[in-house]
Amino acid sequence: MTASETIALLQSQFGSVITGAKADALDPFVTVEPAELVNVCVFLRDDPRLKFALLNDITGVDYLEPDPKKVAKAGFEPHVEVLYHLSSFAFPGRRFTLKLVLPRWKSDQPGQLPEVPSVAGVWKTADWHEREVYDLVGVFFTGHPNLVRILLNDDWVGHPLRKDYEFPLEYHGIRCR
Repeated sequence: MTASETIALLQSQFGSVITGAKADALDPFVTVEPAELVNVCVFLRDDPRLKFALLNDITGVDYLEPDPKKVAKAGFEPHVEVLYHLSSFAFPGRRFTLKLVLPRWKSDQPGQLPEVPSVAGVWKTADWHEREVYDLVGVFFTGHPNLVRILLNDDWVGHPLRKDYEFPLEYHGIRCR
C-alpha cells in the first residue's frame, strides 16, 4: 500500500479527523485531531492492510519565531507539533507519520501545557517517548501511566526545547553557563 493509499484509507475511515496530509513528503504524514489520536493509532496498528506495529519514536517541535521582525515571514502561527513515526514489520520498508498541531499553551494560558492523549496503551514504547517529549518540549500526555521527567531532575523548571526557554544561570549552586 502506498502512502497515498494509506492517506485515502485514513480519510475514508476517519473523515474530518484527518485535517491534513502529504503523501510525497520524505516521511509521508497525516495531521490528526488530537482528541481522536488513540482511535487512529489503534486502526493503524490493527488494520490488516496497514499493521504499523512499531512506534519508532515520538518527537515534539516548538514552532515559535522569537524575533518579532521575522514573525510575518515565518508563515505560521506559533504552535507545537507532536510527531509519531511508525513502521510495519508485516510490510518491510513501510513507514508513516502522524502529526498533531497544538497551541503552544493550553487555553492560551502561558505555562499551561498543551494536552494530548497518551498512546502508551497502543504501543508500550510510547511510555518512554512521551516522557521525553513531556520533559523537553512540554506536552502533557493525558492518561499516561507514569508521566514524570526522564532526562531532567524533578525540580527542573521549564522545558529546554521550547524556543522561549531561558537556561538558568545556576542550578543547586552550580553555575550552568
